[in-house]
Amino acid sequence: QVQLVESGGGLVQVGGSLRLSCAASGRTFSVYAMGWFRQAPGKEREFVAAISRSGRDTYYADSVKGRFTISRDNAKNTVYLQMNSLKPEDTAVYYCAARINGAALTQDKYDYWGQGTQVTVSS
Repeated sequence: QVQLVESGGGLVQVGGSLRLSCAASGRTFSVYAMGWFRQAPGKEREFVAAISRSGRDTYYADSVKGRFTISRDNAKNTVYLQMNSLKPEDTAVYYCAARINGAALTQDKYDYWGQGTQVTVSS
């Protein structure tokens, strides 16, 4: 069992940056691959990025590749999502998720979810 709490969301202008954090508590963090997903109003939740248990392997949706960076600090039980060059279409609630074993790109593979943090990009 692991509990996830996201933070770092907010309002930012187009072209700006934000860094989201997801703090985990409970079972040893390093056994979990982590993912970030987002859900915009009226849309389904979609994959954003994922990272392996060691942090060596990362995966990104095409829409964020080159702008977002996922990373983790296993000593701090935290995964991050650095978001640069933000666009209005990045506006969404961002969720972090955890699963035991390897990273996955679909939400049905994840077992634990945070409550989400709102990111709003204004033009």
